[in-house]
Amino acid sequence: MTTVHESQATPRTTYEHQLVHMMDDIDTLIESLTDPVHRQILVNYRRHGLLEVAGRYDELLAPNMTVARPHYRIFEGGQGVILDGMSQVRDFYRTLADLDMLVMWTGKQKMAVSDWGFAGEAEFSQFVPGKMLGDNVFSSIDENGPVSSEYDGDAYYLVRRTLAFVWPYDENVRMIGEHVYEDAASKVVTKVRKEDVITGARAAELLAPIIDKYGRLD
Repeated sequence: MTTVHESQATPRTTYEHQLVHMMDDIDTLIESLTDPVHRQILVNYRRHGLLEVAGRYDELLAPNMTVARPHYRIFEGGQGVILDGMSQVRDFYRTLADLDMLVMWTGKQKMAVSDWGFAGEAEFSQFVPGKMLGDNVFSSIDENGPVSSEYDGDAYYLVRRTLAFVWPYDENVRMIGEHVYEDAASKVVTKVRKEDVITGARAAELLAPIIDKYGRLD
């Protein structure tokens, strides 16, 4: 049953509109599916993604959504980040949340789902401070690390790139992990005004009304 939030924040910028509508393609695909397992996998993915961007990572790592020992493999900019186990995954999310770097959104998503999980491709957009912008967005989380001379350390940039991703699921339709691979040739970095940057708090406000559209997976 679809749930409706009583109060919905209104997007004020093009970026906020893109954020709020990032799962529209997935909603359309979910509504077209007749296989209950495939539908539940995508409902899990949709909820996971929105909770993550809203900074509510403890909820997406709950036992009803994620296995006890998740395994993440993230490759970008010729580098890899391997996270094995709940402690490493949770610490990764916590670090990104503390740096206010969980706000990202997808463009058009192409996806195929099966009993084992799903695979897809989408353009991802993310705001990144210049002082933390390197070849690898996912691992550039040390604000005291080296800064590339081509970026203004005091400015913000919008990073857009196409990512391919594979998410396996277990027999109880819980996420086992994320395998993420960047198309390096697609990466575009654009300087943006600080007032256009969507903070974690603002993302949480914007996404709260749509996270529970298909229920809480209790």
